[in-house]
Amino acid sequence: MVQVAFTAPHELASKSGLNILQQGGTAIEAMVAAAASISVVYPHMTGMGGDGFWLIQKPGEEPYAINAAGCSAQAATLDFYREEKQIPCRGGRAALTVAGAVSGWHHALSWAEENLDAQVNLEQLFEEAIGFAEQGVEVTESLAQASDAKLAELLCVDGYKTTFLNDLKPLKKGEIFKQPGQARLLRKLAENGLLDFYHGEIAQTIATALEASGSPIRVQDFHDYKADVMEVLTCDVSFGTLYNLGAPTQGLASLVILGLYDRLYQPGWNEEQKIHHLVECTKQAFMLRDRLITDPQRISVNLSDYLTEDFLRSLTHKVTADKALHWPYVAQPGDTVWMGAIDQNGVMVSYIQSLYWEFGCGVTIPEYGLVWNNRGVGFSLDASHLNALSPKMKPFHTLNPAMCVFDDGRRMVYGTMGGEGQPQTQAAILSRYVYEGLSPKVAVAEPRWLLGRTWGDAQNNLKVEESLYARLVDDFKAKGHDLESVADHSEMMGHAGMLVLDVSGEIECASDPRSDGQAYSIEIRND
Repeated sequence: MVQVAFTAPHELASKSGLNILQQGGTAIEAMVAAAASISVVYPHMTGMGGDGFWLIQKPGEEPYAINAAGCSAQAATLDFYREEKQIPCRGGRAALTVAGAVSGWHHALSWAEENLDAQVNLEQLFEEAIGFAEQGVEVTESLAQASDAKLAELLCVDGYKTTFLNDLKPLKKGEIFKQPGQARLLRKLAENGLLDFYHGEIAQTIATALEASGSPIRVQDFHDYKADVMEVLTCDVSFGTLYNLGAPTQGLASLVILGLYDRLYQPGWNEEQKIHHLVECTKQAFMLRDRLITDPQRISVNLSDYLTEDFLRSLTHKVTADKALHWPYVAQPGDTVWMGAIDQNGVMVSYIQSLYWEFGCGVTIPEYGLVWNNRGVGFSLDASHLNALSPKMKPFHTLNPAMCVFDDGRRMVYGTMGGEGQPQTQAAILSRYVYEGLSPKVAVAEPRWLLGRTWGDAQNNLKVEESLYARLVDDFKAKGHDLESVADHSEMMGHAGMLVLDVSGEIECASDPRSDGQAYSIEIRND
């Protein structure tokens, strides 16, 4: 007998992944099945009209990473947007990057066939997702709240109301929501292959709808796109090696926070000291990230140079124990899902998939119930900006799946949704697991914090869940932190998850109580 595990921010997606693992499927096949399911059951957070990033590891080998972020259309130029002061957030003109997620599924499954002897059957992988779309699923509180909150700004966006509203009213918690269009799309992909999304009838249908909405995307942009392998960044710490992704993701920031904190950490620190230092490390990491991260084509430095012992030691002098650095920086919002899997052979997957904002740009292709991303918001219309809009470029991405290999042989995948909060939540849950010895479940559930503006909020302060706020407020204000209390288990803190495989084969797993998810670890026969 051997253990397998899966975690996702929606229970039905977790079960879809787990079912594939129970049938002897690989972690990659399980992840594709779950990704299809969560596109249906959490359509405000993610979908096939969005992007994805993969971090995969076979036991004893270096991780393999896939960049499934879409690039800007050939027609997405500064001149195309000359009448705007900034790139629109919603509507057709906000749909300016190709969706990379499905190409990422194809790349990952091809890798699994070659490296894991996977016998990929798309009909089997999509069976549950198609069932959820056709028969309907119960609307969660998260989906209902997003449907209500975004009604005014999305009501008139092409295709949105016919897919995501009932008689022009938002979805209600507990009602059954059916998506025949997504079922139709998944069936076509199973029959024709995933590349039909980019080269077949599906691509033509989507491109025609996007062009009609005012998007600069054309069918040739689909033909030109392909997910590809990408750089894996590593950071050595006192307990092992951390892994994350290179540009255009903010993986560098996630690693710098933890690498810097590890070099500052003192075993006698109390809770206030630990969190203060994590917040201050976050500020240093974000300033570095905002100076460096853009499309890899535009980067002339080696990002690994910023994860060396010498560089991280030099940053320790910029973090003070008794004073908070003033923080004026604007944060990036984001809606995303992170999921993790471990199969019977110990292959681990850390995967993240996103539309960016809730329901992306809102433009929905009615035939397929497919809502498009608005990741192009990450570009700037200032020609001198690090992330200036230009054709065939990838914008800065908040997405970054994480992994850790411990010196004692344990291996972990972990991550979260939450835009600017992703590196911060990764730091919170990993540090609590490592330095405080908390179980994955407790480390993920404990109250958290978020530095910067998010979810449409106008404040760039430090938001802290109320039970933690009560413990920190006096000491933190004395250090100069600008604090705000938010409700415990607030969704703005992200939907985190964690899977840990020890040398005996035992798996500990966690899903965030802030989500609708579940983490499963079960034994299966491996003969």
